[in-house]
Amino acid sequence: MQRYLLIVLFIVLCLTTRAQQFEWNVGFHGFADNREYAKSGRYPQTIFGARIAPELGIAVDSIHRLRAGINYLHEFGSRPSSKVNPTLYYNYQQRGFNFYIGMFPRYGLLSDYPRAILNDTLLYYRPNVEGMLLRYENATFFQQIWIDWTSRQTDMDREQFMVGLSGKVATNLLYVSHHAMLWHNAGPMIKIPNDQVRDNGAAMIKVGVDLSKRTLLDSLDIHVGGVVGYDRLRGIYEWRTAAGFITGLHAAYRNFFLENTFFTGEPLDVPYGDQFYTARSYDRLEIGWTPIRYKGLEGKFIASFHFTPGAVDNQQQFLLRYHIGGSYPK
Repeated sequence: MQRYLLIVLFIVLCLTTRAQQFEWNVGFHGFADNREYAKSGRYPQTIFGARIAPELGIAVDSIHRLRAGINYLHEFGSRPSSKVNPTLYYNYQQRGFNFYIGMFPRYGLLSDYPRAILNDTLLYYRPNVEGMLLRYENATFFQQIWIDWTSRQTDMDREQFMVGLSGKVATNLLYVSHHAMLWHNAGPMIKIPNDQVRDNGAAMIKVGVDLSKRTLLDSLDIHVGGVVGYDRLRGIYEWRTAAGFITGLHAAYRNFFLENTFFTGEPLDVPYGDQFYTARSYDRLEIGWTPIRYKGLEGKFIASFHFTPGAVDNQQQFLLRYHIGGSYPK
C-alpha cells in the first residue's frame, strides 16, 4: 500500500507544474449483504466490509484531467485482511463526449447494467474498470462503448477481457435502452490440453415509460423487453443462443422504493451475470428504505426476495456511499 501511495504522490507532484486546478475526492462504500440462497441451490454468502477510494488529480483545463489514487477494501474478519487496487486514469470531457483510459471507477459508469448481464457483486470486488470507455450524451440520447481487461496473458494466466455497448434514447415519456456485453476467455501461453477459447455474453433491449413526477409517486418507471445470451466454445461448438422475456418496475415515494424484475425464457449461461437467470422463470422483488440522504451521503436498507421454480430465497442489504471532493486553483 505504501508503494501505491508513493506512486500517486510522485505523479501528482510531476503534473501539477502545468496544472490549472488541483482536484481531490474520496469515495467510501460500506456494505452488509446477507444472501440466503440455499433453497434454490445458488451460492449463499455474507459480504460484509468497507471500501475507501481517495483520488488526487489535476485539471489541465476544462477538458483534460488526470487522476491517481488507490482503492482499498477490507472485508470484516477476512484473512488476509485487505486488498488494494491502484487508480490511475485520464479523462476527456467536451461537448457531450466523455473518454476514460486507465484504471477508473466502475460505479456511475457501468453500474446501470442489468444483473442478467453483469452481476452487482462486481461493485464489491472489481470496483475499477481497467481499460477504456467512450460515451456521448445529451438531453435525450446516450451511447457508450467500453473494454475492461480482466487478465493479461502470461505463461500461466489466461487472456480475458470484456467489451460492452449500451445506450438510451428518450422522449418526453417513452424510452428505448439497450445493453450488451461479450466476454473473451483464452488460455495461457503454455497451452492446456483440451482447453478451448470461449466467447460468451448477453444483450438486452427494453422499451419503457418514465412517469416520474406525473403521479403521486416521486418516480415510476415501467419497462418490457427481451434478452439474448450467446456462447461459443471454439472447436467444440459454434454460437448457441438462449432468449427470454423480461419486465421491470421501479416506484419510489419519499424515502421508500420498490423494484420488481420478472424473467421467463431459456436459461442464460452468462458467467458474469446473476446466476438466478439460469432458471427458466425468475422474479426479484426489492423493498427499500433510504433513511440517509444528504449531499454526497446515501444509506439504504433493501430486503430482496428471489422467486424461482420451487424455491424462495431472500437477501438483506445495508449499503452506504459517501462521496466528497473539492478543487483549488493553482
